[in-house]
Amino acid sequence: MTTLAAQQHHQAIKKYYDTEPKQTEFSRYYQSLLAHRYNLLISPESRVLEIGCGEGELLSQIKAKSRVGIDLSPHQIERGRQLHPELDLREGVGESLQMEDGPFDVIIISDTLNEAADVEELLRRLHVVSHRGTRLIINIYNTLWYPFLRLARSLGLAAPRPVSSWLSRQDVINLCVLADWEIFKSFGQILLPLPLGFLSGFVNRWMAPLANWACLSIFLIGRKRTPARRDPKCVSVVVPARNEAGSIAQTIERVPRLGEETELIFIEGHSKDNTWEVISALPDTFANGRIVKMRQTGKGKGNAVIEAFRVASGDIVTILDADLTMPPEELPKYIEVLASGKADCANGVRLVYPMDREAMRFANLCANKGFSLIFSWLLGQPVKDTLCGTKTLWREDYEKIDRNRNYFGDFDPFGDFDLLFGADKQNLKIMDIPIRYKERFYGETNIQRWRSGVILSRMVIFAARRLKFV
Repeated sequence: MTTLAAQQHHQAIKKYYDTEPKQTEFSRYYQSLLAHRYNLLISPESRVLEIGCGEGELLSQIKAKSRVGIDLSPHQIERGRQLHPELDLREGVGESLQMEDGPFDVIIISDTLNEAADVEELLRRLHVVSHRGTRLIINIYNTLWYPFLRLARSLGLAAPRPVSSWLSRQDVINLCVLADWEIFKSFGQILLPLPLGFLSGFVNRWMAPLANWACLSIFLIGRKRTPARRDPKCVSVVVPARNEAGSIAQTIERVPRLGEETELIFIEGHSKDNTWEVISALPDTFANGRIVKMRQTGKGKGNAVIEAFRVASGDIVTILDADLTMPPEELPKYIEVLASGKADCANGVRLVYPMDREAMRFANLCANKGFSLIFSWLLGQPVKDTLCGTKTLWREDYEKIDRNRNYFGDFDPFGDFDLLFGADKQNLKIMDIPIRYKERFYGETNIQRWRSGVILSRMVIFAARRLKFV
């Protein structure tokens, strides 16, 4: 970015920050609240880059494998190096960003996007330090707070800021689209930015999630809009099977070739019929790949999926319920979504197309629709059907979920919530895949509907405390 207007803007910003703006108690408290949220969004194993890092106050509070900050003010960079020698702080301009030690897993722009001379150019330059899985996290001030912030600064309660744009949520989303970034999740944070002890903690934890529109800071999470296509060499299809002896043969016949090779993993879980005998008698290969036979050591479908995913060797891992109510012929749709880069997690949806008459009871249908509304609010991205058994991820993304599973703990006997919450915690984009839900042709469901409904409700409350009311 070398236009005269941009150079003049950068000089004005440098001159302003050379005066060493005063940090107020409000500013320090606000930065601590931002850091708390960023630490919930960023994995400690990530390489983090902050654009417009200033003195590194926010970056110093973030827990990450490596932390690099860029700022155009040499005065702030020098002071930041003295205050935070553990950080890698560098002088530079975002619009002409050039770095040889990327890419980074997470790129942060915190309250400084509106100070850029050319926001679109800045966002476009970020591609040179990003990879396919990089997450761009931006936080901006809510435009509703503009008069209050002006008053706070005039009273000396908040640190002054240089003349800059006032970008709305939609402005940022549009600029990201222009620069080939896709914002797939946004939410508000910080309803009371004043250090008022218990009152601030109560309002920001319990009330802010219910009043996103009124929060001071708006967070936006984005990913590359058009990542390069990536076709899997092998796809692992995990088939949890309990009392499903009569459907095993059809599963082998109907699962299509996925990638160059399909790995079909049958994992049997304490059946009362001869399911294990049927599975153990299977050959080691079938027409489209190889067969793996397992018996789970724990209980519940969730445990079966975890154990099978841990031995899977495919680039992509997916689940296929052994009752075949989700037709195996639909699996290529899930794989295509991931290979094309349209999403990071493909989630089956049974509530779009008409379903077989006996496929789902009315009470179950109502419960599923209710859970979908709650989940869409919890995750900040639309999820129409939380309990469809088929969910698909890149194995490397699942391994991140598995490594960080202790955040939620072993709370989900079904496995559906575990994967969706885990995907959200890793900032994965979830996309719904409509399928035609069929009636099971063998046996009876293993789900005890009312008891399971109570368990699911408890899990929603637990997840809300870990995702929203944190």
